[in-house]
Amino acid sequence: MDNLSNKQAPAKVVLGFSGGLDTSYCAKYLSEDQGYEIHSIIVNTGGFSADELKQIEAHAYKLGVKTHTTVNAVESYYNSIIKYLVYGNVLKNNTYPLSVSAERLSQALHIAEHAKKLNADAVAHGSTGAGNDQVRFDMIFHIMIPGTKIITPIRDLKLSREEEIAYLKGKKVEMNFEKSAYSINKGLWGTSVGGRETLHSKGMLPESAWPTQVTKTEAEEVKLGFVTGELKTVNGRSFGHPSEAIQYLQTIAGPFGIGRDIHVGDTIIGIKGRVGFEAAAPMVILKAHHALEKHVLTKWQLGWKDQLAQFYGNWLHEGQVLDPVMRDIEAYLESSQKNVTGDVFIQLLPYRFQVIGIESKYDLMSDKFGKYGEMNTGFTGEDVRGFSKIFGNQTSIYHKVKESNE
Repeated sequence: MDNLSNKQAPAKVVLGFSGGLDTSYCAKYLSEDQGYEIHSIIVNTGGFSADELKQIEAHAYKLGVKTHTTVNAVESYYNSIIKYLVYGNVLKNNTYPLSVSAERLSQALHIAEHAKKLNADAVAHGSTGAGNDQVRFDMIFHIMIPGTKIITPIRDLKLSREEEIAYLKGKKVEMNFEKSAYSINKGLWGTSVGGRETLHSKGMLPESAWPTQVTKTEAEEVKLGFVTGELKTVNGRSFGHPSEAIQYLQTIAGPFGIGRDIHVGDTIIGIKGRVGFEAAAPMVILKAHHALEKHVLTKWQLGWKDQLAQFYGNWLHEGQVLDPVMRDIEAYLESSQKNVTGDVFIQLLPYRFQVIGIESKYDLMSDKFGKYGEMNTGFTGEDVRGFSKIFGNQTSIYHKVKESNE
């Protein structure tokens, strides 16, 4: 690592900081060994309590940072990203609700703004050289603060977690290093868990590795109230902002062990990767929202929305939140939610859940127009005979021509 300037004053570096192993190493290494003036910033996207944020701030100062800033980004994170993931029922590879992928972009944007505010010489993050986060952070920084040097000690020095722990222990840094055996990233839209079991193609995380332990064993029913696609009530309780409803639902569904899984995906840099995650509230919300949509949207609303949402989720996963096409798709998703209002009833059980049904004034499955499999009041049998003949007419012509030429 070379210093950034020949000036007598040390170079000013803004460090994205979580208080975990990687960013703790960065803070200590860059301030003490490299002589940089470190200004740490933590962007809370729903993963930290007020007490935890205070502890992280104290930890940062012990590591030698010049200043530490805490940004509460929970509501802005929901408003700018999570809302559209719900509208689109986005699950990467039909499995992963983009728990970390999405929050990294929100964090990167706030870190870049902080670097601008401080007129920093450089910006630093604790990403490794083997995952997606390095691209997400770097790309946002290149766009938002072009020309600003990006420092990444973990990536550049090719450090293992064991080497980081040994370094910090050698510097007399006090941390829970046993906990650091697993990389845990908690946020509003779920928690990722990485460890030795996810480094290979076979292996499941042990029960002790999951941040939320299973304490509920009896079935429980929950009612989710959506208004124009957004979760507004849980069991009749209203919230000032949908992010609060998500957090409340997490306290109900999380102790069932719902939403645990291993995601296997293609990284931005071309390699395959595995990561564990738990996302009780996101998984319940996505499935409930999708169930409601299937009742209130038309066939082609659902069909086109699925296609656009899949692209949106993949492009977001690859860090392209600033691409203007994302605003275009968000406008479509927003428009599609006009009638997505109603209640969804969910049964929660240990490690699983099921959608019981919905109630909505916009429900298109109304018995006013007939009952599927029984009767129809909108047309007659003769209407269907004529429709069926016309609907299959072109294919019928094709087969007649084909047969006459064989």
